[in-house]
Amino acid sequence: MEIAYLQTDIGYAEIKGDKNGLVSITVFDGNKPNSIIPDVLEDAVYQLKEYFNGERQVFDLQLNPSGTDFQKKVWQGLMEIPYGKTMSYLGLSKKLGDAKAIRAVAAANGKNPLWIVIPCHRVIGSNGELTGYAGGLHRKSWLLEHESPYKQQKLF
Repeated sequence: MEIAYLQTDIGYAEIKGDKNGLVSITVFDGNKPNSIIPDVLEDAVYQLKEYFNGERQVFDLQLNPSGTDFQKKVWQGLMEIPYGKTMSYLGLSKKLGDAKAIRAVAAANGKNPLWIVIPCHRVIGSNGELTGYAGGLHRKSWLLEHESPYKQQKLF
């Protein structure tokens, strides 16, 4: 398993993968880790840089996350939420064919090992509020603002 680190506006991204694809992407605060990028992860680092620079909306990477069949079905559903859009947990449950599976869908969303590439941050509460995000609501808020077609003007 190879590991690369990328400094982003929301912390350091730890990218893990091998020749079979990306296994995980997590974001954390802390000191700058080793910055050597293994060949097998160069494209992932490049595409993530493009995303954070506002130059990429869709990722084209080989993914290889570990999970149950149900989790993988939910993660596939997450990848169908377009950049700049959000969906409620209930909406995602309905899209996947079972409105009653909302808690299972939310749990699978929370187990997503490939933050940003599998956009779990695009799922919000039915009332439009930001709800749980393993990386913290401040990161979820930043990602949604980053993807918003209606960016807030910063007043200086």
